[in-house]
Amino acid sequence: MYLEIDFNSDEAFYVQICNQIIIGIATSRLQEGDALPSVRQLAGEIGINMHTVNKAYSLLKQEGYIRLDRRCGAIVAVDINKRKAMEELKRELLLILAKGSCRNITCGEVHALIDEIYAEYGE
Repeated sequence: MYLEIDFNSDEAFYVQICNQIIIGIATSRLQEGDALPSVRQLAGEIGINMHTVNKAYSLLKQEGYIRLDRRCGAIVAVDINKRKAMEELKRELLLILAKGSCRNITCGEVHALIDEIYAEYGE
């Protein structure tokens, strides 16, 4: 697995790791049951603290994207809870769409952007 950390970004490293793993799952580069590198291995590859990777893995587990197993490590295991996911997505979209509306982005433009993004995920 290849992750790229932007050391100049204002976004925390653990957030960058989480986001890239989630995108990897969405684009099918990571499949259900795939093993992720160990905390120590990934921290060494990226050149960051092990606690940062551990925080990312813990958050991904909490959000239902991976499961942690003492014997196997971190495994992609997407929690299929569509109702919960839809509620979370709605909460996040409320602010994003409000920002877009303040900048005169139309509903049609938002739909076109969503279609463009989903095309990358094979939808």
